[in-house]
Order: sequence, then structure tokens, then C-alpha cells
Amino acid sequence: MLAMKFLLVVLLLHAMLASMVTEAASGNKVKRIKPPKPVKPVQELLTCKSRKSRCFMKRIKCPVECPKVKPKNPKDKACFLDCYSPKCEAVCKSRKPNCNGPGAACYDPRFIGGDGIVFYFHGKSNEHFSLLSDSDLQINARFIGLRPQGRTRDYTWIQALGLKFGQHNFTLEATKTEKWDDNVDHLKLSYDGTELLIPEGHSSEWNSNDGEIQVERTSITNSLTVSIPDHAEISVNVIPVSEEDSKIHNYQIPENDSFAHLEVQFRFFGLSSNVEGILGRTYRPDFENPAKPGVAMPVIGGDDKYKTSSLLATDCALCLFSSKENKDEKVSPLMDYGMLDCKGGGNGITCKK
Repeated sequence: MLAMKFLLVVLLLHAMLASMVTEAASGNKVKRIKPPKPVKPVQELLTCKSRKSRCFMKRIKCPVECPKVKPKNPKDKACFLDCYSPKCEAVCKSRKPNCNGPGAACYDPRFIGGDGIVFYFHGKSNEHFSLLSDSDLQINARFIGLRPQGRTRDYTWIQALGLKFGQHNFTLEATKTEKWDDNVDHLKLSYDGTELLIPEGHSSEWNSNDGEIQVERTSITNSLTVSIPDHAEISVNVIPVSEEDSKIHNYQIPENDSFAHLEVQFRFFGLSSNVEGILGRTYRPDFENPAKPGVAMPVIGGDDKYKTSSLLATDCALCLFSSKENKDEKVSPLMDYGMLDCKGGGNGITCKK
């Protein structure tokens, strides 16, 4: 009998212990929480409003990879709608100049024409040259540079741009500075003779009252995009000549000048078939580029043909600009080369549609 009672007590204790273990396990049970679904970015819709565009009034959605036209992070690629592309599609692209893309003018200075061919134009220091001249658009550049002892020509860089369109003038220049500082803005702008002061900051912008031109910063300082509807879009970056480049090329940059200059990439719309200029002529349908392929530095001359008397002058030997004349409506088929896919560096650049 005693043994039976002892067995019952043992069974009861075992049951109680099992119950306690179950409750403890139940209390410590980890609940599986489903992770929140990723928020799909809102893809902006864009519309081409130019009647000259084959994509006129078509609504195009930005890619998921770059859903915004003006991303908050200046390093992110932006959504871009090329209204003059036959595909009428939005693509992702950097908002900074692509020195290896068509329409680029960078370095000492190295150009990539509308035909995708690399060439150099040295010019002369402290003189002005026409980069593009058409009946309703003129773009000149001021070169700065120096000639180290033993050199037969100037080393030059583009320091300023002067634009004429319609009855308007616009200038953009890199200001001279002894020591380069990325956090200091080195851009100076003017519109119709009045200096423009655009607040520093990514996406800070200015628009003319008549809508003829827009200027937008693409970084806090030293980078911007200039848009002239139906004429051109210009991406600009201000940089110094680096110590490394000076050593490699033996520029012999003095200590009191960083030689701040421009990296530029142009996109042109509706150019006439007889457009001129150092860069402009490469967009002509009949242009045969004399630059020799495979040459380390294929140089194209034309100092005498494209030299102007000032940053806003239109008096070069081959200048075409006139604010009164009607534009030649025959548009070059090379106008879409702004969206060529280019790869490579130096003069080993290949481009394809």
C-alpha cells in the first residue's frame, strides 16, 4: 500500500514537472515575424513637350534603377528622357559630364565629336575659339594655359564658355584660385550681362523669366547642368589640374595657381546640316574627320578659322550665328549621337547606338 502511494506521488511530481517545462517552453517560444515587403520606389512619369520631338506628348515611366529625375543623392544616377531618340525611352545616366562620351570637351583639351571620334585641339592660352556656330546658337570657349620652358606650344584648358541664342547671352567660367578646395564653389555665371547667384546645394536651380534657359546644380558646389530647350544641354564640372597630372605630362603648374578649368559634355538638338565650330562640324552629315585612328594624340587644327575676338563674339571666319536669320531646317541625322553608348578611354573609345 505504501509502495502504491509512493508511486502515485512520483507520477504526480512527474506530471507537475512536465507541465512546468511545457509552460516555460511556451513562454519562451520565439515568434516568427515576417520581414516587411520592400517599398517599391515611385517611378516618375516624363513627357516630351517639344513639338520638334518624335516623342511629343508621350508619357514615359522612369526605370526602377533610377526612378527619379533629381535623386536626393548627387552620386546616384538620374532618370533621363531623350526626347530626340527614336526609342522614346527613359534611361539612367550620370548628371556629371562623361569625358568618354560624344560631345565631351575635357583635359588638355580632348574632344569627342558627334561621330564618336577622339581628337585634340590645342589652341592658344588666353584666346577664344568657337566650339559650335549655327544660325541660332553660338558657343565659344576661353582657353587658359602655360608654355613650360622647352615646349613649342601652350598647354591649354577650357576655362570659360560663352553662349549666344536668340537675343540672349550666357557665360559660365571657372574662377582662378591658388589652392583648390572641393568645398568652395569656383563657378561664376552671368545672363544678359547680369551676374547670377545660384544658392549652393544639390538640385538648386534658376530659370529665366521667359523660360529660355535653366541652370541647375548637380552637386553642392562646382557642378551644374545648363538647359536651353530645343537647342542644347550642357553638363559642366570644375576641376583643378592635379599634381599627378602635372607630373605625368610635365605641365609645370605653378604653386600660386591651380588652373581651375571645365570638364564639359554637350548634347545638341536640331542642328542644321551646315553647323560649324571645332566641335560643331563633327555633327555635319557630310563631315569626314581628319583625325587619324590609332594615333596617340590626333590633333585637328583650325585656329585661324575658329578664333573669335571675345567670349561672346561671333566674328570667326566660319561663324554662322545670326539672331535674325531663319535656321536651316535640314537637320543632321547625327543629332541623336548624344545617347551613343561609348566605352574605353584615351583615344581607344568605341561608340555604338
